[in-house]
Amino acid sequence: MSVSTKDRSTPQPDPEFRVDATSKQMVLGKGWVQAIAMVMLFGFFVMGLLAYRTYSASMPLPDKIVAEDGTVVATGEDITRGQEIFNARGLQEYGSVLGHGAYLGPDWTAEYLRVTTDRAIEQYTNDGVQDPQQAVEDEWRTNRYDEETGTLTWTPTQVDGFNHMESYYSDFFGEPTTKNGLPANMITDQDQIHDLTAFYAWTAWAGSTDRPGHDYSYTNNWPAEPNVGNTATADLMIWSVLSLVVLLGGIGVLFAVYGRWSAKIGWHGDDAPILDFRQPGEVRLTPSQRMTVLFFSTIIVLFLAQALLGALTEHYRVELTGFFGFDMSQILPYNLARTWHVQLSLFWTAAGFLAAGIFLTPFIARREPKKQGLLTVLLYVAVVIVVVGTLLTTFLSVHGITEPGSWLSQQWEYLDLPRLFQILLTVGMFIWIAIVYRGMRARLRGEHKGNMPWLFFFAGLAIPAFYAVGMLASTDTHFSVADFWRFWVVHLWVEDFLELFTTVMVAYIFVLLGVVRERIAIAIIYMDIILYSVGGVIGTMHHLYFSGTPVEHMALGAFFSAAEVIPLTFLTVEAWGFMQLGSRQHSNRTKPFPHRWAVMFLVSVGFWNFLGAGIFGFLINMPIVSYYQIGTALTANHAHGAMMGVYGFLAIGMAVFALRYVIPPEKWPEKWMGFSFWALNIGLLWMVFVSLMPLGVAQLYHSVSEGYYEARSLGYLTEPGNVVVEWLRMPGDVIFLVGIVPLLYLAFLGLKYFLRKSPGEDGTTTPLYEEITPAKLAEFDAEERVEATATSERTPYRSDRQLREADKPRGRYRSDREAQDRPMGRADDPDDPNSSDL
Repeated sequence: MSVSTKDRSTPQPDPEFRVDATSKQMVLGKGWVQAIAMVMLFGFFVMGLLAYRTYSASMPLPDKIVAEDGTVVATGEDITRGQEIFNARGLQEYGSVLGHGAYLGPDWTAEYLRVTTDRAIEQYTNDGVQDPQQAVEDEWRTNRYDEETGTLTWTPTQVDGFNHMESYYSDFFGEPTTKNGLPANMITDQDQIHDLTAFYAWTAWAGSTDRPGHDYSYTNNWPAEPNVGNTATADLMIWSVLSLVVLLGGIGVLFAVYGRWSAKIGWHGDDAPILDFRQPGEVRLTPSQRMTVLFFSTIIVLFLAQALLGALTEHYRVELTGFFGFDMSQILPYNLARTWHVQLSLFWTAAGFLAAGIFLTPFIARREPKKQGLLTVLLYVAVVIVVVGTLLTTFLSVHGITEPGSWLSQQWEYLDLPRLFQILLTVGMFIWIAIVYRGMRARLRGEHKGNMPWLFFFAGLAIPAFYAVGMLASTDTHFSVADFWRFWVVHLWVEDFLELFTTVMVAYIFVLLGVVRERIAIAIIYMDIILYSVGGVIGTMHHLYFSGTPVEHMALGAFFSAAEVIPLTFLTVEAWGFMQLGSRQHSNRTKPFPHRWAVMFLVSVGFWNFLGAGIFGFLINMPIVSYYQIGTALTANHAHGAMMGVYGFLAIGMAVFALRYVIPPEKWPEKWMGFSFWALNIGLLWMVFVSLMPLGVAQLYHSVSEGYYEARSLGYLTEPGNVVVEWLRMPGDVIFLVGIVPLLYLAFLGLKYFLRKSPGEDGTTTPLYEEITPAKLAEFDAEERVEATATSERTPYRSDRQLREADKPRGRYRSDREAQDRPMGRADDPDDPNSSDL
């Protein structure tokens, strides 16, 4: 078949936006903006009140801890230095404090509390005390902190417990072998041991001593510890039930609204045009777009490194002192391997967002200013410096080479990168949004601030702005305050504003491809902003149930975090419409839809958003569940399903989308992309359902029945049954790692061809599609009929069926649904409205 391309190549009016209003007018009504403003103002007003309460009513940090005779046991400076040592040596990536941290080592708060109270009970038993456990409970729950003098007084038994734990940790961290998965002779300085013990002791005191005026501790009776009478409080039970009510009621309201206005909201393509997608090789790229290949290729390499480190940290759970016979702890101890694993996961996904933003900008603006490609390269170099610098300095910090608390020492979990590189990364992201603004400046001048270009810019601006909030949590900041601000990054930045930028990018891609109208895309974006922000902003507090903050943090965190599942439910309902839009293959026989696997990765983002972030997240967010499971495999289950399933697959999907236009069509590995998609998703499903989920449920059961301290112990983790489940994860990990190999080949092809320009490239882009008018469609059909007739005359013999098939136009439907609804078996009568000849 040969179809004339004369009219198809004729320059068309810019189809990027097909709206009735002019660009300076807002496409949707102002009511949307007002609703968003109300939600945001309410959410951040409440967060402001909670910030005030965090500073004023969190567990107190005493100026000094003294014995009853006035002897100073530890000072506030000792506790703060111990906290800095805890972070600098990467112990937050081995065990946890107040439930926050890694999963191999113990929870230091629970361990300190159990060991010291067991020792006290034994002493009271030997002394003939009638009810030694009750005596210990009364002693530990009595609050002897003097707020006016800042002095905390301990009983002789508590002081004895502190001295015992100091000796205990001296032996543990001074172990001359790597049997615990840590470096040999990790901490031998007795002053550092003393300070570290003081930090653990402070958190254990806060977890067992009644908050003034209440019958529960500063940490809402966490950890569950029978020796001190720590049990679930009434608030835990009530707010868990209310969170379920919010979830069920919110989903009910969502379906009621969706049922009423489903034709006007969500992913649908009513009045969709007939499209002719421009194929790779036909689309002009700008210099900055080509330079993003450096980003996309690098993130794939970092993805592989991060996955390999994840496999190594998993292996530590079955073989602490070796990696198939080789002692990896001498090179990559568990705490360093997990630090790199966590940091690389954030680096490569965030870099994917930066690259996607730069890649889409010229398509939005249709041109780019000079030197934009050079700025992109400079940003890439800056990102490489941050990544390499972070990996190097965290290595030095874990091994005790850098000074704890310095600008080159490791920080809090997830914000592990040293202060210097945290600042550089923040500055780099602001430079990134400046590059995006520079590329869109001309377009933004003529647009209303409520339209798509400005929404893209505002969503991008939120990324560096809310990441910068993490700067308020330094290693010497009060633990509760540091947790408050760092979870603005871990939760509010990741689960709200990255979600927003994700929605905007995906919607913009569909607008650029012509499969949805701008009005529909903006409605989706506004609705998602409202739904995400209703629960996502205040829902940040579900991380602070047991961080020493007042009880209202738990109440509001539980209540609003339940609402976070509602937008994820909506996305799941809309997944079919999303797939239908993305599966529109072509409008003619010669130009298929070029982004099948990019769209499939975006579809998987929706699936994992609901499963990993929604179901797995809500499971552990309920206060009563979190009380027993925080810091167990269920937390890891949620983290893997949400982080990799959502942001990982989004970054990969954007890389596949961009590289599709860079790599020559004849070199594009279509089948390998399909293999990668299924291998990665199957591997991740295997990981969560065969290993992490069963282990987490078993650990939760053990925590409720036996105790939290027991469930977190190495003895329980290394029980034969648990080890078997850990080994069963290996096939899934192998499948997952194999799925990365085609992406490496994709990165190689991108680097091979990214400097090769197409004829006519001049710093402007071309539309990604052309809208076919009915007149042109009729012309194309006429040309095909003429050719079919000529072909039949040259053919010696063709059956009637073959002639009918040759004469029947294909792929001419306005939508897949219209094609499916066409009655079967009807003749292709031009006068018949149900005829396939449109």
